[in-house]
Amino acid sequence: MPVTDDDAIRDVLGLDSVAVVGCSTTAGKAAHDIPAYLQRQGYEIHPVNPYADTVLGEPAVDSLADVDAAVDLVNVFRPSEEVAGIVKETLARHDATGDPEALWLQLGITDTEALADAEAAGLTTVQDRCMKVEHQRLLAD
Repeated sequence: MPVTDDDAIRDVLGLDSVAVVGCSTTAGKAAHDIPAYLQRQGYEIHPVNPYADTVLGEPAVDSLADVDAAVDLVNVFRPSEEVAGIVKETLARHDATGDPEALWLQLGITDTEALADAEAAGLTTVQDRCMKVEHQRLLAD
């Protein structure tokens, strides 16, 4: 089951390196503004967007497998129907590199069955929650 208690969410928010699948170049979109907020809070953002060269001043890559840096958390801004494929890609990376530790589906994005696969592989999961809102609620001064 995806975590829902504040302590577990706080633990996930404590992870530093975030691959953002679906990170947008368009200011005003949640997939741009939330990663920008996280970046301002000190998170290391790795945009995954096959249609962009850079997002938020960082090089964008085509897929999660193309992120060269270690990734603690995968934050997903894609439709629910794409989650199963993203989980497969996340698990392939996890098997190959040992990272990430967690998977976060943004507000309105759910796939309990796919997340069960991630949890079975040892990842912590969060779904249908906004990382910015949770950060502001639990960690912001």
